[in-house]
Amino acid sequence: MLERLAHLDWIETYALPWGINLLLALGTFIIGRWITHGVVSVVRRLLTHTRLDAILVNFILSILQGVLLLIVVIAALNRLGIDTTSLVALIGAAGLAVGLALQDSLKNFAAGVMLILFRPFKAGDFVEAGGTSGTVEKINIFSSTFRTADNREIIIPNGAVYAGVITNYSTRPTRRIDLLLRVGYDDDIRRVKAIIGQVLKDDARVLADPAPFIGVADLGEHSVNLHVRPWVATADHFATMCELKEKLKIAFDENGITIPYPQMDMHQRLVPLPDLKTSA
Repeated sequence: MLERLAHLDWIETYALPWGINLLLALGTFIIGRWITHGVVSVVRRLLTHTRLDAILVNFILSILQGVLLLIVVIAALNRLGIDTTSLVALIGAAGLAVGLALQDSLKNFAAGVMLILFRPFKAGDFVEAGGTSGTVEKINIFSSTFRTADNREIIIPNGAVYAGVITNYSTRPTRRIDLLLRVGYDDDIRRVKAIIGQVLKDDARVLADPAPFIGVADLGEHSVNLHVRPWVATADHFATMCELKEKLKIAFDENGITIPYPQMDMHQRLVPLPDLKTSA
């Protein structure tokens, strides 16, 4: 009889409270997971309607889900009667240690978030950044992938990209071509400018608005230097620049316009040799 009472007392004192706490903790975990899933779904729908990059959206959702699940687990353990204060402190210390060990990775991650958030360039743009130039292939959280003009693939950490100057050659619809031409002093400047203007007018890729600029840059030592600055669509910039140089050279040759070579004047002075016999 006493043994039975002791058994019932053990059940009431230990087993029943632990069982209830276990059921409550399990219920807390299940409900917490359900709430976490609902919150993540709502945030996903909200972020989908923004202009944020899909990479950044998925990363934000992953971080949010992980944090919420961690809170749910701590709440469930606390409901079991486990002291979670030391657990939270341990997680904080581990996070600090990981953060110190991964300083460079965290810097690249932060730079990747800034690149995706502020979008100084996008996939397909031709940019100069991080010590290289090329077409942007991918923008990831930790690095960006570029394809150079000779079809090399270059992967640059986002920290190096965001820390320096970023030059985006594709973001504007039009670009200006800057040419510096040299003609001889004996050539008629007005005729030279007319020839250049006709070459630009005959090229359909050169835009009429803004109008091309043709003007004297300076009077050099051996040539008259001219600025030639037409505007073209960004996609036509490189090809048009190369072809205009060729067309202008041909037009100058056909019209007798000289392109001076670099010159150097040399003066020769005759010095009489000493009379060897007299010296002897």
